[in-house]
Amino acid sequence: MESVWGTGAARADGALASKRAKEDSKSRSRRRWRKSKTKASRLTQNMDLRTMTQSLVTLAEDNMAFFSSQGPGETARRLAGVFAGIREQALGLEPALGRLLSVAHLFDLDAETPANGYRSLVHTARCCLAHLLHKSRYVASNRRSIFFRTSHNLAELEAYLVALTQLRALAYYAQRLLATNRPGGLFFEGDEGLIAEFLREYVTLHKGCFYGRCLGFQFTPAIRPFLQTISIGLVSFGEHYKRNETGLGVTASSLFTSGRFAIDPELRGAEFERIIQNLDVHFWKAFWNITEIEVLSSLANMASATVRVSRLLSLPPEAFEMPLTADPKLTVTISPPLAHSGPGPVLVRLISYDLREGQDSEELSSLVKSEGPRSLELRPRPQQAPRSQSLVVHIHGGGFVAQTSKSHEPYLKSWAQELGVPIVSIDYSLAPEAPFPRALEECFYAYCWAVKHCALLGSTGERICLAGDSAGGNLCFTVSLRAAAYGVRVPDGIMAAYPATMLQSTASPSRLLSLMDPLLPLSVLTKCVSAYAGGETEDHSDSDQKALGMMGLVRRDTALLFRDLRLGASSWLHSFLDLSGHKSHTNSVPTAEPMRRSVSEAALAQPEGLLGTDSLKSLTLHDLSLKGSSDTSETPELSLSAETLGSSTPSNVNFLVGPEEAPEEAPKTQEELSAKDRGCGARAAFPEGFHPRRSSQGSTWMPVCSSPIVKNPFMSPLLASDSMLQSLPPVHIVACALDPMLDDSVMFARRLRGLGKPVTLRVVEDLPHGFLSLAALCRETRHAAALCVERIRLVLTQPAAPSSPPL
Repeated sequence: MESVWGTGAARADGALASKRAKEDSKSRSRRRWRKSKTKASRLTQNMDLRTMTQSLVTLAEDNMAFFSSQGPGETARRLAGVFAGIREQALGLEPALGRLLSVAHLFDLDAETPANGYRSLVHTARCCLAHLLHKSRYVASNRRSIFFRTSHNLAELEAYLVALTQLRALAYYAQRLLATNRPGGLFFEGDEGLIAEFLREYVTLHKGCFYGRCLGFQFTPAIRPFLQTISIGLVSFGEHYKRNETGLGVTASSLFTSGRFAIDPELRGAEFERIIQNLDVHFWKAFWNITEIEVLSSLANMASATVRVSRLLSLPPEAFEMPLTADPKLTVTISPPLAHSGPGPVLVRLISYDLREGQDSEELSSLVKSEGPRSLELRPRPQQAPRSQSLVVHIHGGGFVAQTSKSHEPYLKSWAQELGVPIVSIDYSLAPEAPFPRALEECFYAYCWAVKHCALLGSTGERICLAGDSAGGNLCFTVSLRAAAYGVRVPDGIMAAYPATMLQSTASPSRLLSLMDPLLPLSVLTKCVSAYAGGETEDHSDSDQKALGMMGLVRRDTALLFRDLRLGASSWLHSFLDLSGHKSHTNSVPTAEPMRRSVSEAALAQPEGLLGTDSLKSLTLHDLSLKGSSDTSETPELSLSAETLGSSTPSNVNFLVGPEEAPEEAPKTQEELSAKDRGCGARAAFPEGFHPRRSSQGSTWMPVCSSPIVKNPFMSPLLASDSMLQSLPPVHIVACALDPMLDDSVMFARRLRGLGKPVTLRVVEDLPHGFLSLAALCRETRHAAALCVERIRLVLTQPAAPSSPPL
């Protein structure tokens, strides 16, 4: 019996050993494949553009000749055709990329920061060429093997050929920007009609190829599985959303129930394209807020740092006094937010790794708002930590339309642990229900409240940093501008991650990348900005839009709001920052006003301000210093007057290139283009015989171009005058090289650098917009998040600057 059992055990051990040997062999094979792919990727990265193109053309010609000799079969014919297409597109793309690369250095912030949209576009095209080069080598080496997966390789080659074709179209569009813009300018500087024509032409390009097999090819490989999961969830959510009209009843479990999107990349890409072009901002609000549901937020918090304090506070809508920086004996009244819906409380979240003095006070506890069972993570501790010398005021992103501090809580907890300071994150009201300037008013009110009551928050307030990402970065700049305009304390520094500084519907080289960006497509960006501007009013004829049921009621109300915005925009700008409270007086709680009172009726009751509606409508990117010297009001009101806006003189219109460097740095490519090229439509950018693929979804509504509100410097800080930007504290920007908003950061940093303001710009490679929310995903995102923490720490540890002279 023992021998029988021994024999059986030996056989089992032998089988187990054999199985392990096979698994080890497979594992070694996978490692060798990954190693060879990584080595090939490094080799292609070290290649110059011409060498890479020549290598790809040689391989394409070899594969084309091979498959052409394989007989009349359909598969062989398609393979020969796809390699012929690769050869043609590579040869056509290389000169265009070389031309962009030859002038890209003229648009960098400095030699140590080689980053702008032209470089990003060339890098993305190189990634596509490198993938095709690797795949072509693989086909050449394995095309005779019986294990060669013909259908799979054919489908991938065809998908990347379409992507290469569309990238070639983007390269020609980028050349058109070079022809139209002045030296050093990254944003399209034609008149509004020309910009609208360019964008209408651009949005008709086919995009589905970038959301199927080619999804995220330009990003670091660790990001791609996440992007694939998000894309499957998005199209599944869109399917359920359409069935449920307003999206009610859509749950997280429904995101991944449509398996056909997981196994069919082409179907997923087509559906993704349909969604981004046809569904409105309410869909994106619902989808982005999926992370707010209890199950997902609890999972995210389980993986994040544990903090002693995480409390949601409701700040009452009560006016209070703030001392003036120039003369602390004088005060200014900070009124509660009024725009659109009248006075209302502002929600903020206090996060602190340690329990500090003041954070368990009765006064603070009276402001706590219940969030359910996890609303208070405060536990009694025998000894409290002393108040921190610093405070971080955080403003979250989300396109002005979605998310709250709860969505961003995981990385904020890590910040609180690493920095050792309390963090106050502001939950501002979201568009389209609360368009501009409601969010700005709430953020400014909460910022001032935090500065005044920092002792309750566990800080002495000696150093204060404003930090935000995306839309939150925009609000960090505008809150600081408004603080300077009121004369109250501005933060000691700003850390803005991938901020939006230009909300006009215009084109730039980096925004061309929105054609392939799965997280920030241009059509989605414009819908979010339009909602924030109060312009989500058009009646679309698309059937998917009409199927959204109750959303028509929302649009009707928002249409009335936008009508008021257009009527009262200019006068509201004049009275937006009233200094009537700059002298000491008793607090008065403003009475509630009807909806839209602060922008429409209240504004119309005022006399015409400096910037009338007509002047706002005529403002273009040529007028970045903003006109205003001839019609200056003689009153000392803090309006958009000559002191605030500056004069429009020829010397400061071109703020990106200094007078001493403008003639030398003008790209020769712009001088070579004829006047006919500068004035023709976007289609003329393509050479004869080249035809990119067009979208089957038709064009997308581009609503923001005609709205004067987006030209307000408190909405688009890149359009602020020199005198306004001079009031900003040191600015630290962390941007993404492959982000469609990259040029916003580069242009804003260049403008501040030109004014002599302290500014740093760090650009991380191969990561998408919104990497802070993905901080725990991989090594690259953790490094980028750590860079943001480093910038904040720089603000909090720098010695205080000497007092600024009175404004």
